[in-house]
Amino acid sequence: MKFSIDHKSPVPLHIQAENLLRNMINSPEHLDGKFLPNEVELAKRLAISRSTLRQALNKLVYEGLLIRKKGVGTKVTEPVISSKSKNWLSFTQEMNARGIIVKNFELHVTWVTPDEKIANFFDIGTDKKVLKLERLRGKAEGPFVYFISYFHPRVGLTGEEDFKRPLYDILEKDHMVIATLSKEEVSAISADKFTAAKLEVEPGSPILFRKRFVFDQGERPIEYNIGYYRADSFVYTVESVRE
Repeated sequence: MKFSIDHKSPVPLHIQAENLLRNMINSPEHLDGKFLPNEVELAKRLAISRSTLRQALNKLVYEGLLIRKKGVGTKVTEPVISSKSKNWLSFTQEMNARGIIVKNFELHVTWVTPDEKIANFFDIGTDKKVLKLERLRGKAEGPFVYFISYFHPRVGLTGEEDFKRPLYDILEKDHMVIATLSKEEVSAISADKFTAAKLEVEPGSPILFRKRFVFDQGERPIEYNIGYYRADSFVYTVESVRE
């Protein structure tokens, strides 16, 4: 298997590295949970920086293709079945498509230091502050979703924006950042006391939990979003095309 990067190619180095890693994952010698070479060795073999390599690795980690443990290494995960949907929309666009007028019950903007999971996704240090946006949203009758979004410092949000506007319109029109790719995970959980109070349900009630990882045109991470939905108000539809 060819394992080298073309430094004269117009294709960004991190995307070339990502494609090489995908080939490595699919090769028999690295299947069944075996470990990849360490970052120092991989970066040296590819003649790229460790930060460029981590950008590629982070993408595959958040796709669930790799699992990385500090002090242990990075290994290939067991194959899993997942559903993907095309033509993803922002929350406001989703609601507009259903003819629902969105009401904001709470909106909080703060600057925080990210935990290790979020810092790894953005490929930044845990001492680098990021913008945190919390929104409790729903219909006139009451809230049905609680969102928490974290944004990469690179996108340029200041916290002074009018977040009653559609989020991706703000990013594109005010900061020239175009959200192009979204990867999502949806699961069912029980509401804890804090989330139950937000959604006006009983603690322990079933709710839907969605994680969304958003990337720009260069496939660089721009948003880490989590959402808690009342189970009686959210349907996740998957449209698949057989090719």
